[in-house]
Formats: sequence, structure tokens, C-alpha cells
Amino acid sequence: MKNLSLFAALAAPLLLGTLCVASADEPSTQSGKQKVLGIGGLFFRSEDPKGLSKWYEAHLGISPVPTSYEQKPWYQEAGPSVFAPFSKDTKYFGKPEQSWMVNFRVADLKAMVAQLRASGVSVEDPKSYPNGEFARLYDPEGNPIELWEPKDPK
Repeated sequence: MKNLSLFAALAAPLLLGTLCVASADEPSTQSGKQKVLGIGGLFFRSEDPKGLSKWYEAHLGISPVPTSYEQKPWYQEAGPSVFAPFSKDTKYFGKPEQSWMVNFRVADLKAMVAQLRASGVSVEDPKSYPNGEFARLYDPEGNPIELWEPKDPK
């Protein structure tokens, strides 16, 4: 149990700001009300946690969970994020038993897709929407991953 607590404490900063970012520059909806600053971690079950962690590091650049407090976790750039519950019967995630999907922001979707394909990762062709370009892939355990290059707000 002690190792699980250390794991949780070290993993918490992993996804800070990936899905939901708030800052001091953004006004609170209610004066003086506290709000969360972002996601501190994304935790999910895996058949092969070590292998899957290595896959995410090799293909998406996500550092594995530190094994000590001296090691640094993965840090992301701040930017727009969405926290969006979906209907229980959505087909958007793929398999009906899939209850989550992660969306990662990228700077250059075409380059990321080419890099992934060059390393043997299957990626669906990117699609364009008013808020940016999106491409879908799946990790080795079939978990859906969406890559998003936001449109330049200019």
C-alpha cells in the first residue's frame, strides 16, 4: 500500500493541465470560488502497465511515472483543454466497453502522424474541424487516443 501511495503522489503531476486548464488570468464564474487548475493524473487499468508506459514514452514522448521524488514527471504546455462527459452509449470511443479516451494537443499534427506511421503505429487520416485538426490512433491495448492541433486563434 505504501508503494501505491508513492505511485499516486508521483503520478499526480503527470497530466497537470492536459484536459482542463484554468489560470489566474481567467475569471472565476463566481467571485472568490475556488476551482481546479487542471488534471493532476490520468489513471487507468492495463494488462501490461510497464510495457504500455514504454509505448507512450517511445511514441508520444510521455515520461513514465517517476520511481522516486528526485525524478521528474511528464510536464505539458498549458493550452486549451476540454473536460467532456459523453453519453454512456456513445460510439465515439470505439468499443462499447471503452469508458475513456484521451486527447493530446500537438504542435504539428502532420509531423506527428508521419512520425508515428514511420515507427509502425497505425493512425487514421487527420480530419479538419473549425477548432483544429484531429487524428485517431489506438495504443497497443486498444485504448483510443485523439491527437489535436488547435487552430491558430488569429
